[in-house]
Amino acid sequence: MPKLLGILRHAKSDWSDGATRDFDRGLNDRGRRGAEVIGDHIREDGQAWQKVVASPAERVKATFETGLPEVQVTYDDRLYLASPDTIFDVVQDHASQSDEEPNAILISGHNPGLYETILELVSPAQENDLFKELLIKFPTGSFAIVECEMDSWSELKKFTGKLVHFTRPRDLDPSLAPGS
Repeated sequence: MPKLLGILRHAKSDWSDGATRDFDRGLNDRGRRGAEVIGDHIREDGQAWQKVVASPAERVKATFETGLPEVQVTYDDRLYLASPDTIFDVVQDHASQSDEEPNAILISGHNPGLYETILELVSPAQENDLFKELLIKFPTGSFAIVECEMDSWSELKKFTGKLVHFTRPRDLDPSLAPGS
């Protein structure tokens, strides 16, 4: 059975307070609306995420509090501005800590790490129209699912996946598109 890696980028953050540290920035109004819309979409998709691991940055926490308040999230400091290698390590570590290895793990954090993780996971032979759309940009609030052909998360590495889902908040609510 393939493993599913869900990847959720935090919603649009608030840059209005220049004195706030990057880690402490919350969401702006558009971000809160985007989090609600993408949260509804994730719920409607119906995939049961057996493990949810996220960056502890305020904008990530606010994305869950606003869009997916019912989800139990494990916050891992390593996901704050993480590289793909670190993201692979985090997924493998959390999968191995479960009594039964989960088939579906959702991670949430920041670019460029999330975007680069998807690019590393998708094999050139598995590039599809969704992947070509994602190549353009993985904006705030975006949600993707990469299906990985492997038996264990310990096998997670470059070119083990195929992008099977990609949705941006603006795909669900055109008023969330840039310039709207």
